[in-house]
Amino acid sequence: MAAVTSPETSPQPRVYFQTPAGTTEEPEIPVRKQGRVTVKYDRKELRKRLNLEEWIIDQLTDLYDCEEEAIPELEIDVDELLDMPSDVERATRVKELLVDCFKPTEDFVSELLNKIRGMQKLSTPQKK
Repeated sequence: MAAVTSPETSPQPRVYFQTPAGTTEEPEIPVRKQGRVTVKYDRKELRKRLNLEEWIIDQLTDLYDCEEEAIPELEIDVDELLDMPSDVERATRVKELLVDCFKPTEDFVSELLNKIRGMQKLSTPQKK
């Protein structure tokens, strides 16, 4: 059953739908279907990576004495570091990226290398 409001009460006519008497039909709640994911990532590894990236940002803001937005444009690519065969090469690469930092970076570099030890690359997701 529909009711139309009169033009005096509203500038434009509106239609209201009412449930017929005697029916107690609940409004349908749309059910969200689960999508199929063809490639699954390891959630633990994603969480580790997110925590590492947040830690890196915190450390860089301390090293550069600035807010996150003011950190010089540099990218510490964890996957690139994981591809390197030795910690010496990894340390050298990170120090190259931090060349314009005036504070000592040795503690940051060594702690970063400890944190990435044992991590997996994310560029090749695991299939389950």
